[in-house]
Amino acid sequence: MKDQQILIKNATIVTQNERREIIKGNIAIKKGRIDYIGNEEPDTEATIDATNKIVIPGFINTHCHVAMTHMRGKLDDIKLSEFLERTFKMDAERSKEGLYNSSLLGAFEMINSGITSFLDLYYSEDVIAKAVQESGIRGFLAWNTLDSDKTTQKGDPLSNAEHFIKSMKDMDRVHPSIGVQGVYVASDEVYLKAKDISERYNTIIHGHLSETREEVYNFTKTHNGERPAEHLDKIGFLNDRFIAAHCVWLTLREAKELGKNKVGVSWNSISNEFLGTGGIPPIPELRDNGAIISLGTDSSASNNALDPFQAMKFSALSLKNDRWDPSVVKAQDVLDMVNINAAKSLRMPDLGSIEVGKLADLVLLDRHNPKIFGLSDSEIISGIVYSADSSCVSDVIVDGKIIKNDFRLLNFDPEYFMGKEFV
Repeated sequence: MKDQQILIKNATIVTQNERREIIKGNIAIKKGRIDYIGNEEPDTEATIDATNKIVIPGFINTHCHVAMTHMRGKLDDIKLSEFLERTFKMDAERSKEGLYNSSLLGAFEMINSGITSFLDLYYSEDVIAKAVQESGIRGFLAWNTLDSDKTTQKGDPLSNAEHFIKSMKDMDRVHPSIGVQGVYVASDEVYLKAKDISERYNTIIHGHLSETREEVYNFTKTHNGERPAEHLDKIGFLNDRFIAAHCVWLTLREAKELGKNKVGVSWNSISNEFLGTGGIPPIPELRDNGAIISLGTDSSASNNALDPFQAMKFSALSLKNDRWDPSVVKAQDVLDMVNINAAKSLRMPDLGSIEVGKLADLVLLDRHNPKIFGLSDSEIISGIVYSADSSCVSDVIVDGKIIKNDFRLLNFDPEYFMGKEFV
């Protein structure tokens, strides 16, 4: 029920507001939004005692292929070329039932770890939308497009994406948009038509960019030495609607071009290193030039977990080590990436922080968990980023509705998945 009224009492609140305040107090939720923050106790229908709990904005995963959850463990320890060949083959043989069940399972995994919103890139996003509604998570769903002669989709991918956006625009917690697979399968015409659709329907655009060295070098051979990000800037595609996943193989010039255009960059460190793509995105240079950095898990096929805690810690450590500098990215920077930065990339000012009037997408962490037990308030941010894991997540609220309570997923029935089709 969207109008459920909830009072969260006696909490330590990591607001992620402009001043990054951490305060003690109560949060009242009404009509799906944060209605009050303070020391009073407004009348509500339900109460959560948050004594010894930390309340944070829900994590936002900005790159995922949730319908590939069933591929966990099936593609481990193989070269990227073989990985891609096998995933493309598996994608071409899938059923709607398999897509739905795999997506539903992935959504529950994300909720269990404190992810309240995710950005997805796939075809058949209409099926994935049903899993979003059933699970209770918030889904930003980008229908993937590419050249018609390179797709397994029925019909024209751009027309499919536009139809999806028009048909899903009024669904609760479903935010439809358009995606572009990448420069290796999508022409300039596809990119510019996708941009036009995003502008006409006021949506974001999501896609892969410069994920591998081979992708970049192959592109330069056919484009007079131009690199992918340079070319997308030249044709007028880059803009603040675009959230580019990976961005591993960028030059400083490209980082400046992405920053100049306020592009969102979804950093998928675990997937990149799981696949051995080599290199680390130039995160400091992207950040310093204006790009908005967030974190993504990518799919279970190339990560094996849809876990924001793993993503935060691994990303921070990989960059610190790569730059020989533990101060190059700080815990607060990383926490910003999974809420306030992600919300900005998604063009969703109602998400990302705990402030009156914003959507009530919240996560409660148990301070009695040994992982974060005994942390002082000044140590909380570091504790969330470097010490906590999904076992610390006691409660999850999305759109003002409790979907995980006292460590129990309310909509999850393991028996449902027994014997179900996932392919």
